[in-house]
Amino acid sequence: MKEHKGMRPQDIVILLKIVALGKQSWYKKDLANQLYISNSEVSESLNRSVIGNLIERDKVTVRKEQLLVFLVYGIKHVFPAVPGRLQRGMPTAYSAPLLEREFVVDDPYIWPAKGHTTKGVSIPPLYPTVPKACADDEKLYDLLVLVDALRVSRKNEAVVNMLKERIYQEN
Repeated sequence: MKEHKGMRPQDIVILLKIVALGKQSWYKKDLANQLYISNSEVSESLNRSVIGNLIERDKVTVRKEQLLVFLVYGIKHVFPAVPGRLQRGMPTAYSAPLLEREFVVDDPYIWPAKGHTTKGVSIPPLYPTVPKACADDEKLYDLLVLVDALRVSRKNEAVVNMLKERIYQEN
């Protein structure tokens, strides 16, 4: 087994993509194509996630309980969302369609992305290709929106419950 040099943000994106796929079968190249990440990055990420105990040794079965604990208690500290300048992009966190009716925010949070018209405070996505990948996958978008809500604010039980429901959802 390779040496573990710490988790990287794309590891979370890849794990959430696997969760979003549910029971659909997939190959590493499918994840790479759908996330606009190289095959080697997917492979290395899965190795890190095995070592980090977030996916089984089969590199297919996400350890959902461990992933949820990491997301709820660690994501904000390991991969914080540092607000940037106002610009146009894809809504995320409390500004995304999933959460905008539940929560009121003064300034929308966005991922900077071409082709989107929402003006708001930019926060970096966990990986640069996230907006493009989420445009093609609503389930992944919802998962990453909830993770961003945890990254930008203190723990919110409603967000945690929605995230838990989606992670454990069998599809």
